[in-house]
Formats: sequence, structure tokens, C-alpha cells
Amino acid sequence: MTASHQVTIGINETALRKSWGWFVGVGAVALIAGLIVLGNQMAGTIASVLFVGALMGVCGIAQIVHAFQVREWGAFAMWLLAGILYTAAAIMIVYDPVLGATVLTLFLGISLILAGILRLVVAFAMRDMQGWPWVALAGAVTLLLGAMIAARWPTDSLRVLGLFLGIDLVFTGVALLTLGFRLRPGS
Repeated sequence: MTASHQVTIGINETALRKSWGWFVGVGAVALIAGLIVLGNQMAGTIASVLFVGALMGVCGIAQIVHAFQVREWGAFAMWLLAGILYTAAAIMIVYDPVLGATVLTLFLGISLILAGILRLVVAFAMRDMQGWPWVALAGAVTLLLGAMIAARWPTDSLRVLGLFLGIDLVFTGVALLTLGFRLRPGS
């Protein structure tokens, strides 16, 4: 692909090079955090669940306030009910994060199973296109991962979310460290 045909999203490499140290610093923090979470997946799971609970609480309260702001609109009861449900879920998660982790893990397993099935359907619908086996492989992996989570539920509920968070942080940390060192002047 020639330079005139490249698609960009407005990234200025010169500006990024000036901030290479930030990429390295954030990457190091993410990598260390990921290794800590992988070392104690239960703590990572509980922290993740409490974070989700806090976000749901903020969102629930905002929806309740919003319901009173749009009373004339006719959907007051729907906004109010949604806000109350979010807030109630947040309270339950904060009160019992282990139960929250169990429910979220089951939801994750079911979601991955459904996403894997949908990817496989799409892959087989595009069999005459080049690259369809990669879509099928992605679907199969997603389906398998979801099935593994569901098969071990609720036994592994206190590990799964922490494991995923730890893996994500490690890969993010390595990616940012690599990028930062490649952006370093003189590299």
C-alpha cells in the first residue's frame, strides 16, 4: 500500500514520539498490575465486580434523576424503573461481590457461547470468500471459551474475571511498552 492510499485516524507520529516515555510508564504500570492480578485472580475478580457495581450505581442514580427531569415526556416510569433496577443491582453487588462475580461470570459464559455461534454462522455464510476460515476459527475459539466458562460455573466464578483482567492488563502493558520503546528517539 502506498503512502497516498493509507487510511489514518489522525495519529501524528511526531507527537507520539514526544510522549514515548508516557507509553513506557503506562505500559509498565499495566504490566505490573496484570501480573499482580494474575497472581491473585480472586482479588482481581472482586475488584472488577466492585468497579462494575460502582458504575452501575452511578448510572442508576443518574437515570433516576433523569426520570424526574423528563416527566412530561411520557417515559418517566421506564426511566425511573431502569434507574431503580441499576441502583438495586449495584447495592447487591457491593453488598455481596461474590454473588455478583458468580452472576457476571455466568452472563459472560453465555454471551461468549452466543457470540461464538453467531460468528460461526457468519463464517459459514461467507464460505465463498477468502479468509472465512479465520472467522470460523475465531467463532470456534469464542464458543469453546464460553463453554469452558459455563462448564466450570459457578466453581471458577471467583477466578475467571480476574484471569481475563490480568491477561488484558499484561497484553496492554507489553503492547504499550513495545510501542513506547519503538517511539523513543533514536530507535
